[in-house]
Amino acid sequence: MSTYSTTPSPGHSSRAAVTVLGLGPMGRALAGAFLDAGLRTTVWNRTPGKDRELLDRGAAGARTAAEAAAAGEVVVVCVVNYDAADAVLRQDEVAAALKGRTVVNLTADTPARARETAEWAAAHGVRYLDGAIMVPTPVIGTPGGVFLYSGPRDLYREVRPVLDVLGGSHTHLGEDIGRAAAFDIALLDVFWTSMAGYAHALAVAKAEGITARELAPFAQGIAAILPPLFAEWAGDADDGTFSGRLNPLTSGASSMAHIVAVSESHGIDAGVMRATEGMARRAIGLGHGTDGFVRVAEVISRHLG
Repeated sequence: MSTYSTTPSPGHSSRAAVTVLGLGPMGRALAGAFLDAGLRTTVWNRTPGKDRELLDRGAAGARTAAEAAAAGEVVVVCVVNYDAADAVLRQDEVAAALKGRTVVNLTADTPARARETAEWAAAHGVRYLDGAIMVPTPVIGTPGGVFLYSGPRDLYREVRPVLDVLGGSHTHLGEDIGRAAAFDIALLDVFWTSMAGYAHALAVAKAEGITARELAPFAQGIAAILPPLFAEWAGDADDGTFSGRLNPLTSGASSMAHIVAVSESHGIDAGVMRATEGMARRAIGLGHGTDGFVRVAEVISRHLG
């Protein structure tokens, strides 16, 4: 079994060799963090020219993906999705170069695609971890980084010294290779629905003569309410309690209807809020009107028929 280190071992003069496949903004940030830590870093991108700054900083360039794969003990993949990752990794010459090496795939996609790629990797003798990056590019290499991984625990422990140079916290979520992607999807669901709500709020506020800057401090106050609610609702969801003592679904649905009315009076699309109200009223119709909003999670998960 190989052991990866970011510092020279006795009798050896070199540190672990890392390859980064994919040099979009995130890929360049990852490669930069490896370089800053003094790791021998090889980079490759399908579209030429994105490696110039990294080469100036000491990275080694590769003419082909296979050449890049052969240069690294740890090969980090960060491209737009698994279609793009497959187009690179599943080339015969790349697969051959990767045999016996460790691939850490930080590409975002679905849990099913992660499991499918892990099966391909196993069939080709590639040691494989799947991962998710939960922060924007400026945070890479700083203590604020958040990285999630899934796959063989022993492999994760082995490669952890290399991953640590990316900064922040690193969490192994279990042997099921799809768990990192599942966490990623769930957390991005929180993010994008929240962003959609904020964008809609800005449109409503503007229609009522309120500027975004005027609204922002109060919006931040609303956002601060959410973390303790997330913790409380997690218990409700896992335990099936769904307490609505402080804010029952019937009250929430009423306020949602007000938002829809004001929005549409200004010609603002209220589709997102109409959908939210619809979920709430469905739960109420099933007899859950005195429960809290998180009861909706159970209701929308029920199989029809």
